[in-house]
Amino acid sequence: MSVHKPVTVEVGLGDRAYDILIGSGLLSRAGEEISRRLPGTRAAVVTDENVAAAHLDTLKAGLEKGGIQPTVITMPPGEKTKSFAHLEEVVDGILAARLERGDVVVALGGGVIGDLTGFAAGIVRRGMNFVQIPTSLLAQVDSSVGGKTGINSPRGKNLVGVFLQPKLVLADTEVLDTLPIREFRAGYAELAKYGLIDRPELFAWLEANWQKVFAGGPERAQAIAEACRAKADVVARDEFETGDRALLNLGHTFGHALEAATQYDGTRLVHGEGVAIGMALAHRFSSRLNLASPDDAARVETHLRAVGLPWRMSDIPGQLPDAEALLSFIAQDKKVSRGALTFILTRGIGQAFIAKDVPASEVLSFLRENHPASRKAG
Repeated sequence: MSVHKPVTVEVGLGDRAYDILIGSGLLSRAGEEISRRLPGTRAAVVTDENVAAAHLDTLKAGLEKGGIQPTVITMPPGEKTKSFAHLEEVVDGILAARLERGDVVVALGGGVIGDLTGFAAGIVRRGMNFVQIPTSLLAQVDSSVGGKTGINSPRGKNLVGVFLQPKLVLADTEVLDTLPIREFRAGYAELAKYGLIDRPELFAWLEANWQKVFAGGPERAQAIAEACRAKADVVARDEFETGDRALLNLGHTFGHALEAATQYDGTRLVHGEGVAIGMALAHRFSSRLNLASPDDAARVETHLRAVGLPWRMSDIPGQLPDAEALLSFIAQDKKVSRGALTFILTRGIGQAFIAKDVPASEVLSFLRENHPASRKAG
């Protein structure tokens, strides 16, 4: 795809506002774009082995063209990299390069690398400049925008981290051409999420155009830009998730519990797949509570199935812990406040809302009904 001028989406946070650039060829222009915003800076690039093999040379050349000689820190791929041990490695690599507070830490990778790198940038020298160069669809439409960073704990996902807004996000749509189809689908779940939260016209557009988004035409950049606008709007209103930013967690309370239940084993379940199942469960749970029509839940499930995403717990390979164990993972999730269960539920497509004090007994009963061990599930 040839896009001469990238689409720019601004995240409006006053004097900390930053641009998301979306288009092709942005890796080659990274040095120019970073130097324009952070002149005279030195950089550490954090990436993983898979992304490095595909894109590191292009990025290094792009940085050097803008006068930036990067130090490269390479991590193993996968969700298990979001750990204290790998955080220590990244922090040590930045310090070993003798980078100063005014220098920049660049994340080149998917959501795992972005979260880990941002956390390191937030704590080294009490906060360094941070640039996101997301290489997965999931990271381009979701995790690279908004300043949430962190790592996982054995007690749950993303329980340790800081808020650190990047100075710039470069979403190069060309890099998605090398993404395995499973990863692209996983990212698409987060893209569809924005339609299900409060943009029903986006969800309808995706139902009609998803194949073009997958094929990589102009519809792909259009969909990414629309998702980034949706997230930027929410982040500008509620940066630290004290209010309606929590809507962005649609599907995540169920999804994170399923990820924890599979020990973050990416061969069984990757994050976007967990979100897909979680969104389907959230719509089905809303229907069970008589908040929304069962037709809406069916419509969500039909679309997820059409694009090749899992949509029910029985789609996860291997055995899952029982409903009680899944509920305990939900209770540990960071979307719980003072022990009360908080879910993002819906009154229909594009009508998500924050439901506090959801009775644990209702959740447990619903999990039992939809558990693969139940004959009713699916």
